[in-house]
Amino acid sequence: MVRIWMAAPLALFGGTACAQEVTVKPLLDARLRMEMVDQDGLPDDADALTLRVRPGAQLSKGRWSALVEGEANLAILYDYNDGTNGKTGFPLVADPPNLELNRAQLRYAGENGLALTAGRQRIELADQRFVGSAGFRQNEQTYDAVRLQWGKPKGLNADLAYSWSVRTVNGRNGAGARPQAIGGDNIFALVGYGTAIGTLSGFAYLVDQDEAAVQGFRLSSQTWGLRFAGSRPLARDVTLNYVASWARQSDWRRNPNDYAADYRLAEAGLVVGGFTATGGYELLGADRGIALTSVQLPLSSHFRFNGWAGKFVTTPPNGLRDLYASLGYGWKKAAGFDTIGVTAVWHRFDSDRMDQHYGDEIGVALTAKRGHTLGSVRYARYRADDFATDTDRLWLTLEYML
Repeated sequence: MVRIWMAAPLALFGGTACAQEVTVKPLLDARLRMEMVDQDGLPDDADALTLRVRPGAQLSKGRWSALVEGEANLAILYDYNDGTNGKTGFPLVADPPNLELNRAQLRYAGENGLALTAGRQRIELADQRFVGSAGFRQNEQTYDAVRLQWGKPKGLNADLAYSWSVRTVNGRNGAGARPQAIGGDNIFALVGYGTAIGTLSGFAYLVDQDEAAVQGFRLSSQTWGLRFAGSRPLARDVTLNYVASWARQSDWRRNPNDYAADYRLAEAGLVVGGFTATGGYELLGADRGIALTSVQLPLSSHFRFNGWAGKFVTTPPNGLRDLYASLGYGWKKAAGFDTIGVTAVWHRFDSDRMDQHYGDEIGVALTAKRGHTLGSVRYARYRADDFATDTDRLWLTLEYML
């Protein structure tokens, strides 16, 4: 299949000459990151210095384009458990060494927002809560898929995709419970209508994790729901942002569990000049308190949700209630940088059933961007009560992107 997508650009662009010229856009995304983890209950601290590079190119002619991109991740300092190397005395940092094809896609972009993309591609739907690229990790999560998009942000629009394989963050050395890829008949569908105050969308995420080694098929699920998101200016330099979502998840395909649980999200943010304040509440509901019968999100971009310390990648059997708030400030054209930003976040984690207080987390981040280069320092501190153990994580990151 990969060979077919790699050969497609030659068939498309190597035919008879026409008036339209072929343009070539080079792609490069390089990231150097140091991640340090101190986790109670483990004998060693993790020190992970990794360098990730994604070189590629996009060829375009008229409404057609073809993209090919590789991905290489080098572990310079390898004192960590990457999920595949067996170093279980260290905390998990899911960035294993890797060398593989990241994307290889063919795309047609027509009128009225019509787009058809086929091949190995990046898929990020809505806020990436249910389907995303796991972009914070060094190895990206991509999809062997066919995707159809139609419509514009204002008015009726649709986004439909079928994926037969999910390429995980585990890389080419992935195996067993952490495989390189997970096959299955995944169907993603969003149909929305955009207005001046926001977009109302109906969605269906049918996730087929068809690998017995991955939780015995227990991550296969069907999720149906609604989402409303928008923003409104309240005054000069004052904007209100808001999101509300509800969904119902249940077992699907070969999942041996019989369960149903609710998902809910309510969030509001206020932007005043350079300040941004956000508050929200997210529920990952539980059914009967049996493992993997609460709302599970195996294709989510997890780092964006439920704290940076990564304690809730798998939802606990009794579900999760996340009450959170953040405060940030951004400067433009300051201290020789294009932008500088500072953010502080807070989470309180509780169960959906059995009245458990799991723990609390605080995090702070500083970012600075100049041209194509972005640098950041980020810290997360999780303090456990009834779930997991105390954990501190620190990231130092330098990134360059064309």
